[in-house]
Amino acid sequence: KERTVRMNPLDTPWGLRDIEVTMRNPPDCYVVPKISTLDELNVISEEITRWESEYGHPPKCVDLILICTETPLSALNVQTFPECDRVVALSWGAEDMSAALGAPRNRHPDGSYLDLYKHCRNITLLSAAAGGVQPVDTVFVDIKDDAGLIEDCQEAAWMGYTGKITIHPNQIDIVNDHFSPSTAEVNEAERLIEAFAEAQAQGLMAISFEGKMVDVPHLTRAKKMLARAAEIKRELR
Repeated sequence: KERTVRMNPLDTPWGLRDIEVTMRNPPDCYVVPKISTLDELNVISEEITRWESEYGHPPKCVDLILICTETPLSALNVQTFPECDRVVALSWGAEDMSAALGAPRNRHPDGSYLDLYKHCRNITLLSAAAGGVQPVDTVFVDIKDDAGLIEDCQEAAWMGYTGKITIHPNQIDIVNDHFSPSTAEVNEAERLIEAFAEAQAQGLMAISFEGKMVDVPHLTRAKKMLARAAEIKRELR
């Protein structure tokens, strides 16, 4: 299993010190909170590089998972973060952003996010996709509200997020279930790919499939789903 270490923010006395002491036996990734600029990321990356060399570890052996949009400046810069070549995933934060703004809440009474936080969720997903890194949805803080967690997971998965950060062991199975393609979805994707293969042999790129018209974007989505299902299966071995 991958091992990650959540470091303290760079603007605290402990951020760089966290890297120094944990790089003796380095994690696979650091989870970096409250990142605001690409320059901050470069400082962290250079510090990791220094300790990789000092302790004799392979170069670039440690990646970064970022918690974005926890500060207003971060929300304005999130699209630049994948430019740091250690970054492998972007997540986002609503709680610290609320605190930074002095906002009393970040969700409507029905549980849906207020517009600002919807924007943070959207821009993080788009920045991750554009930068070729994984988009990971933020935490669901009410650990006793399984129904709310399920709804949050389903919406994020529909949007294109590939996973979600958990804050309690009881959330893990729910999250894994909703971000893993179901057997029915995998079977449908396999049938779609087979149907397209037959159609392409006839020079067709748009076809009727099980009562719906489908074309190349549907084929691309099916292939990505099967690739994700195969990756999950490998990880569980």
